[in-house]
This record gives sequence, C-alpha cells and structure tokens, in this order.
Amino acid sequence: MRPDQFKNALVSVAAVALIIGCVSNLAPLHNVENQPISASRPVSLDEVGKTIIRAGASISGFQMKQVKPGLITASYAPRGLSAVMEIKYDTKQYSITYKDSQGLQYDGAQIHKRYNGWVERLDSRIKAQLSQL
Repeated sequence: MRPDQFKNALVSVAAVALIIGCVSNLAPLHNVENQPISASRPVSLDEVGKTIIRAGASISGFQMKQVKPGLITASYAPRGLSAVMEIKYDTKQYSITYKDSQGLQYDGAQIHKRYNGWVERLDSRIKAQLSQL
C-alpha cells in the first residue's frame, strides 16, 4: 500500500469510528445520590414516602411501590423496555439508584440514554413535590 493510500484508509477508519461514537445510545449510568429534602417544616418519614410515591405516580407509566419505610421501587416499562429504580429516603435526603432493566443495554457502567432521562424526570418531580411540604 502506498503512503497516500494508507493515509486515506486511516482517515476513513477514524471517520467511521467517530461517527459510530457519536451515534451511540449509551451513556454513563446516572444515579441521584443524597439529594437534600427542602421542606418548609420538619417532615415525617411517612410524609416523605407518600410524597415520593405521588411524584412518581404523576408521571405517565411509572409504577411506584412502597417496599418498606425508607424504600420505594419505581418501575417504568415503555415500548418493550423496562427499568426498576430504588428510592431510598429518610426525613433529610433521598437517593434514586439503578436496580434492574431489560432492553437498555446496561453493562455495569453504561446504559441507554433514555434511562438517564427517566431518572432525571423522576428526580425533578420528586423535588417539586417535596418542596411543597
């Protein structure tokens, strides 16, 4: 192979790799850790749990389940995909963490970008509802 052919082939390979990298549907897994609960008054564990459930249930398709005081699971299953998140909480803070998924290509570090959007939407609703306490 002549040097100019090698250079052209190398540029082509680099361009293809760049394009593939740009269209990847994977992103680093996003968990929400230790978000403070901003309430205008002291709140009970029961109030926080009910508020989190109400926040998640206000998003079409989300199923919220109280596992025990301080722990809720949120399930979402649109169009053949599914995700389960755990929401651990107390009267001062909450966290949303990955539990399980199907069809989202989770590899232990990265997951389909849609998952992160779902977590961000859930987090936003939870914050909004908790701020009204």
